[in-house]
Amino acid sequence: MESAEISELKQFVSECKSNPSLIHNPSLAFFKSYLQSLGARIPPEPKTEKGGDKMSGTGEHFDAKNPHTATEDDDELVESDIELDVTDVVEPDNDPPQKMGNPSIEVTEENREAAQNEKSKAMYAISEGKTDEAIDHLTEAIMLNPTSAILYASRASVFVKLNKPNAAIRDADAALQINPDSAKGYKIRGMARAILGRWEESASDLRVASTLDYDEEIGLVLKKVEPNARKIVEHHRKYERLRKERELRKAERERKRRQAEADRDALSALKDGEVISIHSVSELEPKLNAASKTARLAILYFTATWCGPCRMISPLYTSLAGKYPKVVFLKVDIDEAKDVAARWNISSVPTFFFLKNGKEVDKVVGADKSALERKIAQHAG
Repeated sequence: MESAEISELKQFVSECKSNPSLIHNPSLAFFKSYLQSLGARIPPEPKTEKGGDKMSGTGEHFDAKNPHTATEDDDELVESDIELDVTDVVEPDNDPPQKMGNPSIEVTEENREAAQNEKSKAMYAISEGKTDEAIDHLTEAIMLNPTSAILYASRASVFVKLNKPNAAIRDADAALQINPDSAKGYKIRGMARAILGRWEESASDLRVASTLDYDEEIGLVLKKVEPNARKIVEHHRKYERLRKERELRKAERERKRRQAEADRDALSALKDGEVISIHSVSELEPKLNAASKTARLAILYFTATWCGPCRMISPLYTSLAGKYPKVVFLKVDIDEAKDVAARWNISSVPTFFFLKNGKEVDKVVGADKSALERKIAQHAG
């Protein structure tokens, strides 16, 4: 590309960074499609206040330096751009697939020699700068000996020179299918992926090639690829962390919402300032659970209609309910709610049980007014 064209491209990229909505311009649909083919995340198309498809100008897109600018209720985090060195990245080649040999055929010694001769012609053509001619010779060599990984890898290297990375990747894949330990196969595929901007895959291939058979060319390409690959990995880790944090916040909000709902339901089961009559165990349990959920003191008063001391202390119990509206005052007639009396092993009335968080913390037996008032004051705080 000419320097002027590169400058225009840089300016366009800068404008896209400052206003990501540009990518949704119908005239740039081809570029948007290309980015998506590389696995890029495209920011969702913003809406206007009237529901339109253009940016409203509020500037409320996600910023990596300030991740909390996105509202907590957004469905998706919009990832910021990554500053990558894309100097040598090219458009993907979309030519029809090149001829590939049949690796299952039996190769004669004569064909092997002929294939080697074609490879030699290809190497000479490359030295003369005749890359298209080199491709023809290597293709003929592959047809003669389709079981040779080095022939596919050699043609792949020429496709890289021609800036045809997809064709190079197809050949490198074929070479690696024949020989999984082909250092050249990994090397060329890594180089092809680099010029497509597939940095993480490129770095992975080049590292394997370096382990199998290191050379200076691999090292030079890795020096350019690895910084981009690291930036992408760090970027993904960062947004994965942000997504997890966002999910945790969402889960915590949901937990608090449910807790608030449970507390409201519990409170609705209680009657502040009133004595609640209990007629069965099935009525008692929800009241005790509600008291526990709201961290309230509950008093369970067992009485009977025939009990004189009960009749004497009941008015005081009712007045104390009004005095302590945040205490749950429960009343059980042992003759009416025999199942409750049996569960609490009532042997005499009046009896008062003081409960906190579902556990008994104190008890008063008999119509002892002063003891009742003192213990309520003690435990209600």
